[in-house]
Amino acid sequence: MYTGNPAVPDDVFAEVLDQISSFVRTRVVPREPEIMATDAIPDDLRRQAEDMGLFGFAIPDEWGGLGLDLVQDVELAMELGYTSLAFRSMFGTNNGIAGQVLVGFGTPEQQERWLPGIASGEVVASFALTEPGAGSNPAGLRTSARPDGEDFVIDGAKQFITNATIADLFVVFARIPDAGGDGGTIAVFLVPADAPGVEVGPKDAKMGQEGSRTATVNFSDVRVGPDALVGGDAASGYKAAMTSLARGRIHVAALAVGCAQRALDEAVAHAVTATQGGSVVGDFQLVQAMIADIQTGVMAGRAMVREAARLWVTEVDRRIAPSAAKLFCTEMAGNAADLAVQVHGGTGYMRDVPVERLYRDVRLLRLYEGTSEIQRLIVGGGLVRAAKKAL
Repeated sequence: MYTGNPAVPDDVFAEVLDQISSFVRTRVVPREPEIMATDAIPDDLRRQAEDMGLFGFAIPDEWGGLGLDLVQDVELAMELGYTSLAFRSMFGTNNGIAGQVLVGFGTPEQQERWLPGIASGEVVASFALTEPGAGSNPAGLRTSARPDGEDFVIDGAKQFITNATIADLFVVFARIPDAGGDGGTIAVFLVPADAPGVEVGPKDAKMGQEGSRTATVNFSDVRVGPDALVGGDAASGYKAAMTSLARGRIHVAALAVGCAQRALDEAVAHAVTATQGGSVVGDFQLVQAMIADIQTGVMAGRAMVREAARLWVTEVDRRIAPSAAKLFCTEMAGNAADLAVQVHGGTGYMRDVPVERLYRDVRLLRLYEGTSEIQRLIVGGGLVRAAKKAL
């Protein structure tokens, strides 16, 4: 159990968590049909999220955020995962992979320029890594940042970029070519969305997570100064991005637990009210078995994300545990959603039933911030390499 000093005192955090849990269940959950039908988060919910500090819950208080550490972050994420994932997506990159790059590795000038706006919601940050040939593994990255005097000129295309259509800042992966024009170093740049040469495509049409905004982003001769290079050098920027991705995997794992809890609650509620052949569905032993499997997964996932967060905060494990947690919890959530639909029977296939939306929403969790296959390689490869070193 984590016994360190939390970023926010326990009593204060308990109050914050209670307020956000109540908000999610009483304000956001009832609006899920509206979010799905309009494919957008209502403006009033966005304003309330800003007022509650959700755009900066993981940003240190010195920059105007709530300053939650990862142990506290996962508790919040499990609540946010209970409702439409598009709601969390609206401010997820501000607190996650984009914001954390600046928090952990940005220069003082970069932090001063961007973090207050990110924490308040005035600035929406977007993390631009994925390309047609480079997703979970950036080795195939083709976007280039060509040195030109003191500046860099960025060219390339990104796809599936969260919040691209509303972004104010892109945190961009690009390869700085070596002297021969080949290979080179992967670095991370801060590119304002209104910089000349930045072009954002139309919002993607996706299987699920209606209300979230992803799109293609093209960079054509985008010129940025040396102050755009995260941390002031290529090596620190790449390390920042990889570290932020690993941290984000624990957050996504916690979201998955919240989704699975919702699946469980919906399955149980249906089982005790629906009837089949004159009997309550929940009295059938095979239905009880499906509910038991969901509950087991939820409990295991909750324990796992809490342990992974503890290992992260205490700096014991920032590589294997994040990937193991994401792998298990996102696969578990997919199974939970599938079982919840099965408990509902044909009703669960209907568009206006929560488990139908949930089934589509959770499928993405096994893909973004590193696919399940990539997580298996990180975990298995990491353990094998550690064992070899110990020989």
